[in-house]
Amino acid sequence: MKASRLVSLLLTLQQRRSARAAELAQLFEVSVRTVYRDVAALQAAGVPLWTEPGRGGGIRLLEGWRTRLDGLTGAEAAALFAGAAPAALAELGLGSVLLAAQAKVLATLPEPLRDRARTIAQRFHLDAPGWFHRGEELPHLMSVAEAVWEQRRVTVRYRRADGSVRRVLEPYGLVLKAGVWYLVARVPDADAVRTYRLGRITAVEPGGDTFERPAQFQLAQWWRASAASFDRTLIRDRVRLRVSPHGLRRLPSVTDPAARDEAVLHTGPPDEQGWCEVELAVESPRVALTQLLPLGADIEILAPVELRIELAALGAAIAARNA
Repeated sequence: MKASRLVSLLLTLQQRRSARAAELAQLFEVSVRTVYRDVAALQAAGVPLWTEPGRGGGIRLLEGWRTRLDGLTGAEAAALFAGAAPAALAELGLGSVLLAAQAKVLATLPEPLRDRARTIAQRFHLDAPGWFHRGEELPHLMSVAEAVWEQRRVTVRYRRADGSVRRVLEPYGLVLKAGVWYLVARVPDADAVRTYRLGRITAVEPGGDTFERPAQFQLAQWWRASAASFDRTLIRDRVRLRVSPHGLRRLPSVTDPAARDEAVLHTGPPDEQGWCEVELAVESPRVALTQLLPLGADIEILAPVELRIELAALGAAIAARNA
């Protein structure tokens, strides 16, 4: 781990030329004392580093000096080939760039790592969308992507359930989630960052004005927080069930992952028949009915009573229809 951290520290300083010890400690999740020990180790190995005290000081690398480290570890090479999403990059017009980058990496890797990278690429393939997923028509993806790269405002026409709206946006980034593209953008009029599904953008008017993307904005971090907040807004109700052993094993296939994980924490001990009481967070009773119906006779709804009555009526109607 220390050797890997020393290489990462050296490459980071090579890119930045200088950094404060506290910044490096936060980046590598170590103490400031460990950073200074690593710097001393690099200096002992002949790397021209020096430290400057004071407010404007930090750890600096001699101007013009570059490491001769130009290889990748086996894991890094494998990640480059196995982690690529060719379809997504092709949609962004970067498919040929990916192929060129992989070809260059293969040409410079030592033979053992080259063989490992090829093996991983042949045995691991990323296909993000679920089964029966049809790709959306995305006529404006490239226009939006260009606005993201160039940090230019765009005016879009966006289709909502209540009609079409016109918005001026400052595009911060694109996210591909389960095969669906989303645009994360700031709405200047509302001074808020929001998410827009690319498939619902019906028109894009490129603007001439550029904008300053906040340096502190981290797309992945923002997306995780936004997704978690969205999940919390969906969960509004709870149902209490008795579930058979077979139904308990099948429960993960019919519920949302977050609700499933929470349900496990609230599962009571099994009774003499092996049935357990489970408290499940759901979006609404109507959604819960749709989710729980596939479990059939392996569940008994204890509360709310209205959902129990509705499921019983639905079950009777199904039995009568198929008698």
